[in-house]
Amino acid sequence: MRISTIQPLKAVPFLLLAALLAGPSPVDAAERESYTLTIKNNRFDPVVLRVPSDRKLKLVIRNLDPTPEEFESYSLNREKVVSGNGTITVYVGPLKPGTYKFFGDFHQDTAQGRLVAE
Repeated sequence: MRISTIQPLKAVPFLLLAALLAGPSPVDAAERESYTLTIKNNRFDPVVLRVPSDRKLKLVIRNLDPTPEEFESYSLNREKVVSGNGTITVYVGPLKPGTYKFFGDFHQDTAQGRLVAE
């Protein structure tokens, strides 16, 4: 009895088709689940950002001020500086339903916000 080494190669087209039909990967889904926060006059806009729970999310934070700010959140376990007139991306989640506070570390008196996962 002869065992052919070509047999496994016949499965490759089927595996590729299955991968294409399976849909986007979790990373692709996070790219689509994008939410934007803006910093202007040392304040976040929107102050309350509502997002879906139980999903990976991409937060795009745009600083329209000429001075840097630091996006910080103890509950999200994130801390990242946004340069003046700069943009950063922060990935979070999946989040359980609830409220997650964030603030601008350089202007804590005015730069306050909440992310509400529903």
